[in-house]
Amino acid sequence: AKPIIQKVRQEMINQQQQRELLELLETILIYKLPKINRQELEAMFSLSDLKETKIYQEALEEGRQVSKIESIPRMIKLGLSLEIIATSLDLPLEIVQAEANKNQN
Repeated sequence: AKPIIQKVRQEMINQQQQRELLELLETILIYKLPKINRQELEAMFSLSDLKETKIYQEALEEGRQVSKIESIPRMIKLGLSLEIIATSLDLPLEIVQAEANKNQN
């Protein structure tokens, strides 16, 4: 995969097209090699290439959301109101309320 990526970077000037082609390569690799782990994927792509992919960005955002939601019970224990928690974590109040209700049971 690295030679293909290098060729794409050298021959394609348009950054958007480069990014789209790299995402296509990543998608193909993931579907063809479903048991590949992160280290093996990083070996095929440079880390900067990997960080630019849509899948990486989506996984990163999902991790951030999970982290925010996991911090809600701790913030409630500190005595913070649900409104303050929602504002502080930049989450909708409904999500904070649902998590608070889930942890009461």
